[in-house]
Amino acid sequence: MQDGLDNLDEDLSGLNPAQWKARMAALAEEHGMYQPLGDKHFATFIDQGNTLLVTFETMQGIHNLSDQAQPLGFDLVKNLGWSHMCVVSDGDTWFREGRIYGFFDQLIDDGFFDEFDKVIFYGAGPCGYAAAAYSVASPGAVVVAVQPQATLDPRMTEWDDRFGEMRRLSFTDRYGYAPDMLDAADQAYVIYDPQERLDAMHASLFARKNVTRLRVPHLGDAVQTRLIEMEMLYHILSLAGSRKLTGGAFHKLLRNRRNNSFFLRNLLKNLERQDRPFLMVLLCRNVTERMRAPRFRRRLQELEKRAEDGGFTFPAKH
Repeated sequence: MQDGLDNLDEDLSGLNPAQWKARMAALAEEHGMYQPLGDKHFATFIDQGNTLLVTFETMQGIHNLSDQAQPLGFDLVKNLGWSHMCVVSDGDTWFREGRIYGFFDQLIDDGFFDEFDKVIFYGAGPCGYAAAAYSVASPGAVVVAVQPQATLDPRMTEWDDRFGEMRRLSFTDRYGYAPDMLDAADQAYVIYDPQERLDAMHASLFARKNVTRLRVPHLGDAVQTRLIEMEMLYHILSLAGSRKLTGGAFHKLLRNRRNNSFFLRNLLKNLERQDRPFLMVLLCRNVTERMRAPRFRRRLQELEKRAEDGGFTFPAKH
């Protein structure tokens, strides 16, 4: 724990929204800066080290993903000594708001990002869109975006039938088309499940020389949650901050999915849909040998019965 940052370990989970926002403002003002950005947005800044993490998060996501109702970046501030800016929205807004444009314009004019040796932008879903879009404010930054949308402009993404109520927002003015905003980034990483069709279609729009698309099959439509469950997310951001995040390093971390129950269930469902009993046996056998998994044990017994009835050749144990 860094000296003077003890209160960043404070449990904020019991506060109502107004109390939580007020406490976030007090913490930020004590350690850096708090900036209201209209009714639905605000920004906090914790001034700590020469590496800056900029996260885009929703109030609801912060409460759902953190036991202490703290932004994702607080742990990295405490453990790695990073500085942290958190731009927070009330609900999914894609951060399409003139006050936010003006806020980043002012940061650029003030040379704010030039004060740091390294800058990382992070977000997931609508927040991943924002991380990519606003990263243009800090040329040379590294961007990590989980399941980002490229745009909600219906002329570009009419195939995406989600978020219909947000189509009235403009995605064609400033900080608009997220893939184009990455042109100034040193490197960007787009993390997505290729089996989530709409997420994969958005990911394809991010094809750029400086963008690495990292596929995480069978993690579903809540990839950020899975990465947190597998204790991967902080490692990913730490590697990004040290410029050591590569495809190889990422997939080494991804080996943790073999212990994630959601991934294993999703993989089993996929094999069931394809009716691949041989592979289902290998999966169920592997899982039941390593952990307590009644569902996989029952499925293995069902497959044994199916093999006895001549349904397929049961794989031998080695």
